[in-house]
Amino acid sequence: MTLTMQNRVRNRLLHRFPRDAFKRLAPFLEPVDLPVNQPLVRPNRPIEHICFIESGLASMVADSTDGKSVEIRHVGREGMTGYPVVLGVDRTPNSTFIQVRGHGLQVATENFLPILDHPDARQLLLRYVHTCELQLAHSALAAAKFNMHQRLARWLLMCHDRVDGNDLPLTHDFLALMLGVRRAGVTDELHILEGMHAIKATRGNVRILDRNALIEIAGGCYGVPEQEYQRLIEDPETVREFNHHGSIDFQPVHQGSDGPIAGIGNDAADRQAGERDRP
Repeated sequence: MTLTMQNRVRNRLLHRFPRDAFKRLAPFLEPVDLPVNQPLVRPNRPIEHICFIESGLASMVADSTDGKSVEIRHVGREGMTGYPVVLGVDRTPNSTFIQVRGHGLQVATENFLPILDHPDARQLLLRYVHTCELQLAHSALAAAKFNMHQRLARWLLMCHDRVDGNDLPLTHDFLALMLGVRRAGVTDELHILEGMHAIKATRGNVRILDRNALIEIAGGCYGVPEQEYQRLIEDPETVREFNHHGSIDFQPVHQGSDGPIAGIGNDAADRQAGERDRP
């Protein structure tokens, strides 16, 4: 992999790497296929690889000691798997595996860790970890303070942010894992969103019909982590301003009919607009 190829990298985090840091990492990046159920991080075992997802969707899952499981966050082309190593942690009780097949760029942890000695790359990665923790916090907020169809709308929006096209190949089992409910509960909630003309659910697939309707349904439980990702990862001017002055004047992008929340949702809205414009 060469510096020229950094411009063709689809992973948004890797694309934002400082060029000299990417040049150091590039010889160790290996293209990998990511089939459904491929484990990327195994619970309580050393994190052996970091994967920068180029397409597809991974799920991070928390498991209780008595066998209960719930999905706690998604990873797509906005980020990387195995991020605890950035914090000096070599393993985690959580697991990460592929839910929607795709491909990525993988690097052995031992070859990744020296990149943390690069100040700008380390700062970028720590900012990414911050957005991960914020997503976890808002998952807890959604579970505690929002109703089920709002939570489902949020999860679907986050999937849509990370998966190409408006068709999300999501099974009822996966949706149940996302929401922490039984399959029958998933069916009921999907019917609610279908009644609002936001989605069309078929076996093993959810088609996004109206993204802005989903944003409205999700309400306050979607958008804050996406804005923070935009501020810290996608907007280099913001990062430079912070570095030079220690503070920023950030004007948040509001939800509305003109498009999505700032950040990783922009591509999803553009895709849906394109679908609507087709004859």
